Amino acid sequence: MKTSLEEMLAFVSVVDSGSISAAAEQLEQTASGVSRALSRLEEKLAVTLLRRTTRRLELTEEGELFLAQARRILASVEEAEEQMALRRQAPAGRLRINTASPFMLHVIVPLIGEFRARYPQIELELNSDDRIIDLLERRTDLAIRIGHLPDSSLHARPLYHSRRRVLASPEYLRRHGHPVRSEDLLGHCLIGFTEPDSLNEWPLRHALGERWRITPSLRASSGDTMLELALAGEGLVCLSDFMTDAARARGALVEVLAEQRVEVRQPINAVYYRNTALASRITCFLDFLSEHLGDPGQGGMSGEPRR
Repeated sequence: MKTSLEEMLAFVSVVDSGSISAAAEQLEQTASGVSRALSRLEEKLAVTLLRRTTRRLELTEEGELFLAQARRILASVEEAEEQMALRRQAPAGRLRINTASPFMLHVIVPLIGEFRARYPQIELELNSDDRIIDLLERRTDLAIRIGHLPDSSLHARPLYHSRRRVLASPEYLRRHGHPVRSEDLLGHCLIGFTEPDSLNEWPLRHALGERWRITPSLRASSGDTMLELALAGEGLVCLSDFMTDAARARGALVEVLAEQRVEVRQPINAVYYRNTALASRITCFLDFLSEHLGDPGQGGMSGEPRR
């Protein structure tokens, strides 16, 4: 049976204060509780640490040896607690973040400068994957996932939602004309995903429903590849707002079939393994993202991340 920190602390306090009653007052415990802790400690160690007389307590030789070790152990614990307290005040350490490449490039990267200025002691490691990863296997502290989450052992914190729109470059529309109805897409070059195929269902209202399943003329595995193709005037594309905010703002892409668009918003969540006490470096990054992307119940639901 191993000794506990509580028993060590009781022993050291009795030695330092000179009596069980004084140690009990110092530790805000009962004298009987401190006495029992000492008895348990001696029983576990199978030695006598203190000789008790009617007038005083005297360390045995074994007690003197154990006292030196106990002081070192308690000092190490106190130092560790102080370091954790300092980290709560000034978070530090390595923070490994994983998300899909488009979200990393268009949302996370533009915010990194401000985050590093605010938390200079946090060492960031940014990894991109377009497929869902195992957080433990990839030694990841935090992943940001787009779309509905399957049930799992992960804890999820909603960040915001992003709309999907059908877009084209002004040059493409000048050459091929503006589609007026969803059915007009049949005469256009459509840029779609190789996978998942569900993203090739565009949120457009038509005579038979509210999803228009496209047959892509061009396919790509990367949303950023699709974005570049659309910017180059190669066809129409349906992408999330977080990828196209800048292009739409400068007029490089314009929305088509806006009147037929169905309000479908992709949920974006930060996920991490459930812990009783989340590391402060993770908490401060989550709070930082929420501050810039918006409260899911307020501005973040609009689909426009705040900068």
